[in-house]
Amino acid sequence: MLETILLVVSVLLIAIVLLQSNKASDAGQIITGGADSLFQQTKERGLELFISRLTLTLGIVFFIISFILFIK
Repeated sequence: MLETILLVVSVLLIAIVLLQSNKASDAGQIITGGADSLFQQTKERGLELFISRLTLTLGIVFFIISFILFIK
């Protein structure tokens, strides 16, 4: 039962990570001289904030279930 939950959580975690906005493309601006916008403090809002929090929650659940299965 716990293995099935872990499988579902891991698939959801992969899907949610793929839905996140691509911050790696912003890192390419260092080479082109756009470093001023790279280190700006931008707040996540709306759907982006929800996806970020869901990623954190699913990651924590994944590690807790994995730890429980390791102990068994």
